[in-house]
Amino acid sequence: MATKQTKPDQAPPGTEMPDELHPRHIAVRLVEIAAVIALVAIAVSALPGLDQVRDRLTDAGAVWLVLLAAAEVASCLGYLLVFRSTFCPRMPWGLSYDISMAELAANSLLPTGGAGGLALGVWALRQAGMATAHIARRTVAFFLVTSAANFLGVIVAGLGMFTGIVPGQASAVLTLGPAVIAGAVCGLAWTSPRLLRSFGESPRDAERERLAGRIRHRLHGALKATADGVDLAKTLLRSHSFGVVVGSLAYMGFDIAALGFGFAAVGHVPAAGTLVLGYLVGQLGNLVPLPGGIGGTEGGLVGVFALYHVGVADAAAAVLIYRLFQLIIPALLGAPAFVLLRRKLGRGEHQARVCGPLSSELPARGG
Repeated sequence: MATKQTKPDQAPPGTEMPDELHPRHIAVRLVEIAAVIALVAIAVSALPGLDQVRDRLTDAGAVWLVLLAAAEVASCLGYLLVFRSTFCPRMPWGLSYDISMAELAANSLLPTGGAGGLALGVWALRQAGMATAHIARRTVAFFLVTSAANFLGVIVAGLGMFTGIVPGQASAVLTLGPAVIAGAVCGLAWTSPRLLRSFGESPRDAERERLAGRIRHRLHGALKATADGVDLAKTLLRSHSFGVVVGSLAYMGFDIAALGFGFAAVGHVPAAGTLVLGYLVGQLGNLVPLPGGIGGTEGGLVGVFALYHVGVADAAAAVLIYRLFQLIIPALLGAPAFVLLRRKLGRGEHQARVCGPLSSELPARGG
């Protein structure tokens, strides 16, 4: 009897959802985040020495809070645009929305610095029928194009503040330093494909191949997929893809605007350069493995803004308001999307198969 074969680059049927993405784990994360928010609220309202922060939060302007929420929604829509444009412009908008919003919700809830959202997206796209090799390349490209906006922002704001073109004052270490580091990282990423492929070359003789075993093959595949993803990101940026460029800038830009509205709600808005650079450098606190980045992100933002001569009370109040909306808005948009996504995929809807012809399209290897 003939058996149905699964193509090597296709997702096997019944691929299991990563354990950390199951509803029971998400529910636990929700409880943890709610508990942390409650503790922060109690601390701000009761602990001595936080009078200025309490006063600023109490007097927060309602109009600015509405604008903050709208900016977060716009940031989420930017994420949707860059997601669809990077993975598959032919993908149905409904599926694109469900996956991208579910990813943002996972990023808000899981202590993985954004990796939780990517893991959910990989699982969903495989279940929806997208080729594994296609997902691997485009996940790398997606991470790079969304990160490119942040690094570009650091370079522009840092050099602009250092030269006096962009409003804001800080030392050369805090302006030129981040710009140089960001530029070096961009340069390394841009030239990395050849190096990655050289590291991932397969063994040249049978004996070495036997000794290398499965680990070597997996490493080779991972390095090749990463190199292909970098090349794809370069191609998307060189082609000035509207969805990629506008989406990634909107995803970052509206989030910065939301933080600016948070400052406006409680008092004084920092200079443009200070706001942008403080945001981009301070977001590194999100890498701390805490639920939703709570604690690490806030501490990073407030600490960096203090270095840029922003009042600690102003920064703490603005960051607390901003982070509350940054957690709640993606969760509100993503939770229904996640439920709908599971139902669609549970019914065996393979809407991503429309992207099949793109799976064999590799960008030209550029320098």
